[in-house]
Amino acid sequence: MSAPFGSDQFRAEWCTAVPDWEDRIRDGRPLIPDLPLFDEPADKALRIFKRLRVPDLIGTPTYGEVCEPWVFGLVRAIFGSYDPETKRRMLREFFLLIPKKNGKSAIAAAIILTACIMNERPEAELLLIAPTINIAKIAFKQMWGMIRLDPELDKRFHVREHLRTITHRVSRAEIAIKAADSDVITGGKAAYTLIDETHEFARKSRADGVFLELRGALASRPEGFLMQITTQSKEQPAGVFKAELDQARSVRDGRLQLPILAVLYELPQKMAKRWQDPKTWGLVNPNLGVSVDPHFLADELVKANEKGPAALALLASQHFNVEIGVGLGGGWTGATLWSRAARPGLTLDELIARCEVATVGLDGGGLDDLFGLCVTGRERDTRNWLQWYHAWAHPEVLKARKEIAPRLRDFAASGDLTLLGEDEPTGDVEGAADVIEQLLTAGLLPEKDAIGLDTAQVSAIIDEAIGRGVAEEQMRYIGQDWRLSPAIWGMERKLKDGTLLHGDQPMMDWVLGNVKVEQRGSAVRMTKEAAGRAKIDPLIAGMNAFTLMSRNPVANGPSVYGTRGLLVV
Repeated sequence: MSAPFGSDQFRAEWCTAVPDWEDRIRDGRPLIPDLPLFDEPADKALRIFKRLRVPDLIGTPTYGEVCEPWVFGLVRAIFGSYDPETKRRMLREFFLLIPKKNGKSAIAAAIILTACIMNERPEAELLLIAPTINIAKIAFKQMWGMIRLDPELDKRFHVREHLRTITHRVSRAEIAIKAADSDVITGGKAAYTLIDETHEFARKSRADGVFLELRGALASRPEGFLMQITTQSKEQPAGVFKAELDQARSVRDGRLQLPILAVLYELPQKMAKRWQDPKTWGLVNPNLGVSVDPHFLADELVKANEKGPAALALLASQHFNVEIGVGLGGGWTGATLWSRAARPGLTLDELIARCEVATVGLDGGGLDDLFGLCVTGRERDTRNWLQWYHAWAHPEVLKARKEIAPRLRDFAASGDLTLLGEDEPTGDVEGAADVIEQLLTAGLLPEKDAIGLDTAQVSAIIDEAIGRGVAEEQMRYIGQDWRLSPAIWGMERKLKDGTLLHGDQPMMDWVLGNVKVEQRGSAVRMTKEAAGRAKIDPLIAGMNAFTLMSRNPVANGPSVYGTRGLLVV
């Protein structure tokens, strides 16, 4: 008999933390902890699951014949957490992070069909949410094939292909297969929901609301569950995917106790850089040698090495679950050197305290763009260059660039970006001027060429800066396009030799992932047109500040306005 629901003993018995997961990964041991499963539903569900046939394999073998032991352990945990007496599931959520080609979609289809067969609620709703319409069709076809290959199931279920629904003729429970990129996804009253490729939701601006609805449906369905099966993101994790992944890791590591089972096939951080070593492939690909061909992976690695960093990052994320830090950007060498220059915790205040002089770079466009700022300081003792970045976004950005809205909200939460309200039309200019005034008061701005500007929003920032005590000669236009070549090359060199350091801000990892560099004769250009709007402005601001610091400036000393304020006539 299980301990009373909700008691301390119950929470201890059903704790899903796996603090030794790194050892388990290295040793090839199961990632599911010992749990007091209910054997009757666990064994029954496993018998059903094993009996289902895989319709797209030669000979249509059963899942019991082709699946590896880790799959059976997962199925037992999902269905064995259901108490048949109280009609309550002890674990309400399941999160599986696993690389491509490990049978992810096929397993998802079989689990949701098993749930429909095991279901006891009349007219229950079950959802399988695929990332695209094509994958939704494949999932539907897979499930339909399982039913057709079993005469008993063929009698039990009614299939409607045009609606992508499958209905149990007795219980009237219905499985609906929906596409995240085209269908309307709402929580409704779904007792069982399975999401294939959660990372695709990072691009949906209202994904957090969708997840809230999906979870809310479980409030009146204590027997139900929400399961996510996903690979790593092809970009730096963001939005709802980042939140779900962070939560799963916290549960796995024991920092957070929730009725969630998180099974994450990923390399320990210390081993992440060894993902190209074939000896590590089987650690995160439990189906290596079965549905995952090691020779295929070896060939893809050769191709990726030939194509460059972007191809390697994509291969690492999709086939080895290596989380992308700097995104899949195309070409700036500095992006590959960025992580080695990171100094977490380097704030603006710390930069001011450590530096003898500082320059400011600004870059902004229309209201549907970002307004970027970079402060570049020269450290007193080492003469290293330190950089701190910030950006501002008007509401128009969130409306016009809905695919990046969740990411921008993440950056706002981390303090790298300020989201402005409808009543703050000059909030970006004023915010940048606040930073400039702080540097002016600290005596770090040079007498000339202290603030590097592009041609956008120049009049607004000049007026605001002059009102704060900045002299006109302290502001300088910086040529853009190919004229930034010296800054692009110079920043690469200083990143490589370790004399340019930055605060390891998440926003900049994403910005660098959006950079596209084009060769134009003997010069290079890094433009918004190449990288897309609302994506690289802070880095261009960094190039502007870098250009002015390259002129070896000397600080002008504290502003008189820092002590006596402005004189008003």
